[in-house]
Amino acid sequence: MIQNSIATFKCEVIQRKLQLVGQCATGNFPQSFPDVAINVQKEFEIRRNEVRNVVDPEVIFSPYLSNNLVATYFACVEVKEFDSIPSGMMGIDIPMTTYAKVSCSNKTIEKGYERIFSWMKDNGYQHESFEKALPIEIFYYEDNVEEEIVELYIPIVD
Repeated sequence: MIQNSIATFKCEVIQRKLQLVGQCATGNFPQSFPDVAINVQKEFEIRRNEVRNVVDPEVIFSPYLSNNLVATYFACVEVKEFDSIPSGMMGIDIPMTTYAKVSCSNKTIEKGYERIFSWMKDNGYQHESFEKALPIEIFYYEDNVEEEIVELYIPIVD
């Protein structure tokens, strides 16, 4: 029997304010991706128990910045407050931001991006500049499963 994907590709507009603590890595873009992203997530998975005041250790937030030359990709957890930030990590305080959101899976991220950008265009939403906001990939980790829920947040102009 073929299992259906857990991806719903449901699109909506949400607002979130986030306090994140984690690590980042930078690499040539697009040549070194997704390897750089996968590696920083694996490295952070080993150290995430060092972060205090974590909201949910099984939810990894991955904001990123990119252009046609380089990209910086983060692996973080959400915290209730910035207490002490472990060595080699940083805190990111993301103000209230309006996002276009789509639910997909770790196996359907590319299709998730296609869907959210098409939905944004069809509904007249414009991408917010990197100067004011960051796109975010959110991974909901589960043990012993091949496919996990992923949400993509694309900041949009309010």
